[in-house]
This record gives sequence, C-alpha cells and structure tokens, in this order.
Amino acid sequence: MRSKINIIYISLSGNTKNFVERLSDYLKTTKGVTVESMNVKDLKGETFPVKEPFVSFLPTYLSGGNGVQTGNKEVLTTNLGDFIAAYDNYQNCYGIIGSGNRNFNKQFCLSARQYTERFGFPMVGEFELRGTSRDIERIAESILQHQENFLVSAEIGSQNSVGGK
Repeated sequence: MRSKINIIYISLSGNTKNFVERLSDYLKTTKGVTVESMNVKDLKGETFPVKEPFVSFLPTYLSGGNGVQTGNKEVLTTNLGDFIAAYDNYQNCYGIIGSGNRNFNKQFCLSARQYTERFGFPMVGEFELRGTSRDIERIAESILQHQENFLVSAEIGSQNSVGGK
C-alpha cells in the first residue's frame, strides 16, 4: 500500500470538501496514508500539469430537467473538467468519485459518469450529500485498490517500454 493519495476535487456548497476532509482523517488514522488535496475552485480557472497519480471528486450540478431528455449539461463545476483535460492531466487520474442528491434520480452522480466517458477513467465510488461513515470506509478501500491497480499498470507499462528498446 502506498503512503500518499492525491485528491483533486471541486466543492461549491462544502459537502464534497467535508467528505474529503473526513476521508483524509480516516485514511491517516486507520491506514497511515497521507492525503494531499486541492479544491480547483480555489484556482479560479488556473491549470498546471499534474505529474503524480490522483483521484478526483465531483459533485453534480446540472442545468435542470430530468437527466435523460433534458438537464444533462454540467454547470458550475466545469473548472474540474478543464483542469483534468489541461496538459493531459487525465492520464494521471485513476478514477472519479461522484456525489449528489438521490432525489434527482437519474441525475444522481451524472456528471461523474459523464467524466468517465469523456476521459476514460473508472467510477471509483459515489456518495450522497456529505456521505456517511460507511461511505468513507467503502470509498477509502476503493481508492486504495484503484490507486494500486493504476500504479502496477504504470510500472508494467514502463517496464515494457524499457524492455522494448
């Protein structure tokens, strides 16, 4: 198990930030894993290359409707997508966790599912609003597993490219 996790997220109402903070505390106290997190909202549109693997958190803010015929356009959180796309940062993202409100049915975590299609990384988990203690435990395990799988794949890819020269 690695000793550090990088989280890049966006939080507007504070729910996602609260979840990331609680997750960070849980990972530190139960797994000895340090979390470095960044809320792209604080960057005000600035982007830069990310050289280390990271996982992302995205709440769902959509343009209304039902998420099927209408209301499937992301609003307010597009800075995260711009950041992930910039400098091909998506290549270092090993997954995304979506959040939202289940009252919105098909729109629940729709933005995160759209990012999986847009960038090709997996959906690592989902939680509602600020999440529960059980959500923290479940998502922590999922992040650790996805991070390990990503790092092993990157090591194998690196070895294959070196061996092929």
